[in-house]
Amino acid sequence: MTQHPLSGITVVEFAGLAPGPFAGLVLADWGATVIRIDRKDQRFSTDVLSRGKFSLAIDPKVPAGLDTLKRLLTKADVLIDPFRPGTMERLGLGPQVFLGNPGSHESGINHRLIYARICGFSPSGLYPSSAFGYLR
Repeated sequence: MTQHPLSGITVVEFAGLAPGPFAGLVLADWGATVIRIDRKDQRFSTDVLSRGKFSLAIDPKVPAGLDTLKRLLTKADVLIDPFRPGTMERLGLGPQVFLGNPGSHESGINHRLIYARICGFSPSGLYPSSAFGYLR
């Protein structure tokens, strides 16, 4: 059996619009284990960009869901955040939680995590509020 270049890499991808899921799809195609976090009320995804991914329905707005995500992300290699800047911070899942705060002695819970923030619109461009997401 052929060994894929990203075998052994775990990616946690929050479901969103095309840029984030497409990045997760490419990583899955190269052999990474991609765990897609879907909305709790979503029963089945017809999104073609979910090919080759595992799916978990977790509500990060409730304590048990947030705790589950933090435990999952302590072992992950990559997190794909498709939301507007500030959304993950409001949920308690911002980069500082995992990477720590630069310039301080606080260490994060997964300092080796690659935190990829991918949204469709620049926060300083013409359409900063046009990014969609159920976690706004």
